[in-house]
Amino acid sequence: MDLDYALVGKRIAKRRNQLGLTQAALSEMVEISATYMSSIERAVSIPSTEVIMRLAIALDTTPDTFLVGTARQEGDEWRNVAELLRGLDDRQLRLARSFLLWLEEQNL
Repeated sequence: MDLDYALVGKRIAKRRNQLGLTQAALSEMVEISATYMSSIERAVSIPSTEVIMRLAIALDTTPDTFLVGTARQEGDEWRNVAELLRGLDDRQLRLARSFLLWLEEQNL
């Protein structure tokens, strides 16, 4: 699969802007230079997998958001559900997963 690094850079910049971060602040968080951060966003440099992972963590998202994007729009109900899942312990997550699998099987 060929990645469109210009699109990857735009997705990173969009998420950074959503969180109100400057390139300098984000680059400090992920321990890269501000110049390199700018180069990633402009598709001048191709980030390593490690840098993509650090950016995802710093921007509170997943690497696939940058690499493949998302078909869902910002503010969709799934984000609300995902937020609810964040605070659950392992036992509660297993129960939630079981429920979601059951729900998926239903013809609602």
